[in-house]
Amino acid sequence: MKPVVIFRHFNSEGPGYFADFLDAEGISWSLIKIDEGDVVPSSIEAYSGMVLMGGPMSVNDDLPWISPVLGLIRQAVDADVPVLGHCLGAQLMSKALGATVTQNAIKEIGWGEVNVSVNDAAQHWFGELESFNAFHWHGETFSMPAGAVHILASKYCENQAYALGKKHLALQCHIEMTEAMVQEWCVVGAEEIASAQHSPAVQDVETIQQTLPLHCFFLNKVAKQVYQQWIKGLVN
Repeated sequence: MKPVVIFRHFNSEGPGYFADFLDAEGISWSLIKIDEGDVVPSSIEAYSGMVLMGGPMSVNDDLPWISPVLGLIRQAVDADVPVLGHCLGAQLMSKALGATVTQNAIKEIGWGEVNVSVNDAAQHWFGELESFNAFHWHGETFSMPAGAVHILASKYCENQAYALGKKHLALQCHIEMTEAMVQEWCVVGAEEIASAQHSPAVQDVETIQQTLPLHCFFLNKVAKQVYQQWIKGLVN
């Protein structure tokens, strides 16, 4: 099988548990390090799936790599090659597919409950799960592209995830987190956390790291369920 291509936009926001999952499944993957100046592939043909990770930038920023990434997302969807977006990655998917990305009313940072929508698409991705504790770190939100089905919501952000058919999935929240990633983000993002303490959906570092192994254990179980569904669509 052709490898899955993964886009990293910031050095501390790599594939995390998703890479561990692919390795355990024996699925090869290739990492495009946008943060190190890697060139965006001009064609999706060499890849079985496309995955986009997070990052502190906005899809509305004037950055040279955004336009080619948006084009590659559209190319993948048109070719029925599965696309999976995490946070910024989901916002890139939305913009590529004609939706908008705007400021969310409330910044979310830390652990917070998301509720699974009651529809067939949500059940396809999350099984019988009704809610779970996801990891959040975002100040923007996306609208849903034409044809997308809403599958997750949180108290402070209605559009937490959507599915487009059974192959493409956009997640505003982070399900790819590992303990090491959470700890690193708490260091890298300490100033942002401190400056956003007024938000009712922003936790302090101590709260974020409390019972961290347990949080990640349960989040990894959710991620495994989702990723197992996603790899079913990979193209040969």
